Amino acid sequence: MSTTAANPALTTASQRQTGKSVAKQVEQKAGNEESQRYSHRQPKSYRKDDLKHFNVPELTIKDLLSSIPSHCFERSAIRSGSYVLADFIMIAALGYAASFIDPSLKAVNFDQSPLTPFISAAWQHSIARFSLWFAYTVVQGLVFTGVWVIAHECGHQAFSASKTINNTVGWVLHSALLVPYHSWRISHARHHAATGHMTRDEVFVPRTRQQKGLLPLRPAADGTSTPASDAEDDANVERQLSLQEQKAAADQQEETWGEWLQETLEDAPLYNFIFILVQQTMGWPLYLLLNSSGQLHYPKNTNHFDPNSIIFDARHRSQVLMSDLGIAITLTSLATWAHYAAGGWADVAKYYIVPYLWCNHWLVMITYLQHTDPVVPHYKPETWNFVRGALCTVDRKWLGPVGPFFLHGIAETHVLHHVSSKIPHYNAWEASEALKKRLGEHYQCSNENVFVSLWKSIRTCKFVDENDQVAFFRDANGVPSACVAPNSAYNSDSGVTLSE
Repeated sequence: MSTTAANPALTTASQRQTGKSVAKQVEQKAGNEESQRYSHRQPKSYRKDDLKHFNVPELTIKDLLSSIPSHCFERSAIRSGSYVLADFIMIAALGYAASFIDPSLKAVNFDQSPLTPFISAAWQHSIARFSLWFAYTVVQGLVFTGVWVIAHECGHQAFSASKTINNTVGWVLHSALLVPYHSWRISHARHHAATGHMTRDEVFVPRTRQQKGLLPLRPAADGTSTPASDAEDDANVERQLSLQEQKAAADQQEETWGEWLQETLEDAPLYNFIFILVQQTMGWPLYLLLNSSGQLHYPKNTNHFDPNSIIFDARHRSQVLMSDLGIAITLTSLATWAHYAAGGWADVAKYYIVPYLWCNHWLVMITYLQHTDPVVPHYKPETWNFVRGALCTVDRKWLGPVGPFFLHGIAETHVLHHVSSKIPHYNAWEASEALKKRLGEHYQCSNENVFVSLWKSIRTCKFVDENDQVAFFRDANGVPSACVAPNSAYNSDSGVTLSE
């Protein structure tokens, strides 16, 4: 028989002492955290069993590359060039067809339209004109994006076996789309070398609450204490609740109006919609000019046009200047076009600028959704390796035939692209199928409509916890959609970091 069982008084005394100790610890903790301020947001608890469990990959690059047929690595300048030719034929055909929009509509007598009793002839003309030009710009923007994708392949040396051909074609194509070819090629290579790395990745780097300027969410109360007598236990509970209420009141007073507003907007639908509009229209130039969505530890003036930027080494100087020259040539060409065109800058806007904005929209949306998803992990330096980083992406079916035809499969075969970026897009389909079989559960793919995915990611991918070795995005209430499997050595999420 045990000593405690034989002596009930000893058990009671021990429990009372434990209860007093817990109460004292709570008081000390409250005192130590007097200076800590918390957000007014009431965080939500969650059960790890309800989340998707993620097994950290234990694969080598040799495992993955050996699964891909050897002929998939072959590059052909002629075959790659045929896709460039096809894209430019489409660009020319669309531009030629668009030149007939205004003359054709002028020849239409809308006064005799059956809609005239309900809609004026002038309105009918305006609606028809807007619709036709809108259709042109959308389709032309998709073709522009396809050209952008091929130039991107040039930067990866996937266009051909010749570095000279690759860089020449890539410089011409990207310059025509106002992309600093070499400058972006260099930073993009850094992205591929450190995908999913919390401190070395180059773009769409996840932020912690602190990095976003948000106050921390309140931790959950410790529920592991041992109860003493009923009366003493009730007293301890009341004391804990009183301390928490006092602390909450003090914190609420300390939270500034700006902090309150920023926290409140985190999950406001209208704010998130405006965020999408800004990201999809300005995200690409803001990244090139201001390092938007890049690493926060880079200097304030980091950009893709200054050869002295931290992104580049001294050996890159001439390449950055060559990239700048390409942009200058394109801008000069656009200004010359506007000068001689009958419609001036209005013609340039219709035929080039608006399709260019659509191109920017597609490439930002594609790259954002490739690496921003509730179930895509991000790694701290001590848990990251190249293979794990390469698999921090999602293949997406992009609007049925649109992705394969116009965008050359960049969204559907992106996991393969991060495993081996030198495989050309026309071989990526077969290579992806082979790679899927080797990856098994580690292959991530989504058939969801990409606009639905965009909205979900904007709403749920708010921040990551700085304490997680393998971090998943959390929503505004601090709840993740996935977690590391319980039997993993990298399981650092306690699952009780947030209170109800």
